[in-house]
Amino acid sequence: MGYFITGTDTSVGKTLVSCALLHAFAAQGKNVVGFKPVAAGCDERDQNEDVQKLRAASTVMASYGQINPYCFFMPIAPHLAAQNSGTKIELSRILTSYFELAGQADEVIIEGVGGLMVPLNEAITTADLVEALGVPVIIVVGMRLGCLNHALLTQHALRSFSPECAGWVANVLEPDMPFLAQNIEALRQRMNAPLLGIIPYQTEPTAQHSARYLDLSLLLPISGD
Repeated sequence: MGYFITGTDTSVGKTLVSCALLHAFAAQGKNVVGFKPVAAGCDERDQNEDVQKLRAASTVMASYGQINPYCFFMPIAPHLAAQNSGTKIELSRILTSYFELAGQADEVIIEGVGGLMVPLNEAITTADLVEALGVPVIIVVGMRLGCLNHALLTQHALRSFSPECAGWVANVLEPDMPFLAQNIEALRQRMNAPLLGIIPYQTEPTAQHSARYLDLSLLLPISGD
């Protein structure tokens, strides 16, 4: 089993929530591993900070290359980063890494890059990758102005593909967002998936602390389970 973590935008807390989910599943006694198929923005060692966090939160010690098959130096849109490096992102390579990890873990937490409709090459988007993986999706909603539109558009786009939305997480990005509770309630009424938790604003967010706010028992059962 795996879950694909997408966000309403970039910098909304996908890595934080992905690592929190790894901690939460591990607390249930499960072997877990994080997987970031594509990362844009790497250091001189060709490693990405988000991938390092996912690896640190995993109980399965997979190789860096398994966890992150595509890593690009420039922090730009992945298809552009790939073109700039003379590479093409291929679904087959990502699927090979995923199935290797799935053979070692009870839960694979897959973190996307950008949002659901971000292009990966000239023909496919992240949504196509999710469909190929065949895993349910958890949406991270960054709670800030504009989040209602972004969250509902993300779920609407997901309906065009086969993956199901197993739940969503409200990640509070601003210490004093006006009408925060009302915005969360508006989404709760419209998302057609359970709210798995509200992660409060943190000046120095940690995955371990954020995991306390997630209720995995609320995850929707997936068709066929």
